[in-house]
Amino acid sequence: MEVASINKPKKNTDAIINEDIRCKELLVITNSGEKLGVLSKRDALNAAYDRGLDLVLVSPDAHPAVAKIMDYSKFRFEQQKKAKEMKKSQKIVSLQEIRLSAVIGQNDLMTKSKNARKILEKGNKVKVSLRFYGRMISHQDIGEAVITKFVESLADCSQQESSLKLDGKTLYAILAPKNDK
Repeated sequence: MEVASINKPKKNTDAIINEDIRCKELLVITNSGEKLGVLSKRDALNAAYDRGLDLVLVSPDAHPAVAKIMDYSKFRFEQQKKAKEMKKSQKIVSLQEIRLSAVIGQNDLMTKSKNARKILEKGNKVKVSLRFYGRMISHQDIGEAVITKFVESLADCSQQESSLKLDGKTLYAILAPKNDK
């Protein structure tokens, strides 16, 4: 047996409009910015309907609550358009990791350097990490030298965002693309 819901399903909006407003008295502002004063909810709704617009609760925490008479669908469309523009102009930067070894050969280091250069040219960040295995941790200076050499080979296209850090048995540094502005 299904039970019918008494309440209407809540719309997927974050604004409280028209009959959903629960305040008894509202400070009403028109869409042109003119203050109509403190009105009862019924009078405010009538003023909005006379203009063919919606009553939108702007500040529910104020005393009395503030409501604005506006075309809500047009307002919502403009908000969505602004959000879409902001998202379009936003650049997402990812962090990709390059792993090195304390006993890495010169040619392997240059190959990893080329790969990191490609990542940096795309505008992404690179995390250079070197993991110490077994008793290698006692020779941290060798690992630091390898990472320093790697960072110096990329100095023309990157800047070091964080200095060398040791986290457990992993030594790492983060490189970001150089800003040439």
